[in-house]
Amino acid sequence: MKKTFGFILFIILIAGGLAACGSSDSASGSAEQEEKVLKMATSADFPPFESRDAEGNFEGFDIDLANLIAEELGYELEIEDMKFDGLIGALQADRIDMVMSGMSATDKRKKNVDFSTTYHHSGEMFVTTADSAIESLEDLEGKTVGVQLGTIQEEGAETLSEEYGFEVKKVDDSGLLIQELNSNRIDVGYMDKTVGVGYVNEQDLKGFDDPTMSSPGMGIAFPKGSELVTDVNDVLKKLEEEGKIQELEDKWLSDVK
Repeated sequence: MKKTFGFILFIILIAGGLAACGSSDSASGSAEQEEKVLKMATSADFPPFESRDAEGNFEGFDIDLANLIAEELGYELEIEDMKFDGLIGALQADRIDMVMSGMSATDKRKKNVDFSTTYHHSGEMFVTTADSAIESLEDLEGKTVGVQLGTIQEEGAETLSEEYGFEVKKVDDSGLLIQELNSNRIDVGYMDKTVGVGYVNEQDLKGFDDPTMSSPGMGIAFPKGSELVTDVNDVLKKLEEEGKIQELEDKWLSDVK
């Protein structure tokens, strides 16, 4: 009887140990799976680079490129939408792994974050209504120029306003610039050329290039010292060589002249 009881106790202990190992393995597997999530932030108000479709899904050049990068590196991509002027702070606080949001890799930003190699070059332009008499920088005197907070256009407008005598009005996103323009609350919107041309074509607006600015090119931003930078640069080079970045440009940017 004692032998039988001892044997049963032994079986129970063995079963308990296996269960504990199973739980440990499960927890370890869950942790490993969680580590394979790539957290990206964007400001989804910047078509054709990032926006939302009618169902609320993310779409655009940056979104497709980010998905290709995550796939190449074996990550599941998780995207968070936030205001553009909060993106750098989110990286510095280690809330996210990277930012793709049509962000120009300026020297000022490089003091706070690391950038990948550039993956797109654009420029800046002024957008106004079709019946506007504004056709050059000299016509901006006494006018109100709208810009998006946190962008290189905000910095550029502040500098140009001193020379050309216009007022700068700052808004949260590029879509608001067009609303402000159509509602006559600003005279001109100053924005990325690729985005501006899209609005010009879609909403019967007009615009002109800024001859004073030279964009440093768009890059993917990371927290300082991130080990992802080298891996992502390798993927960008591979996608460029395979023609996949060109395919995305043909898909999203073909209407931009």
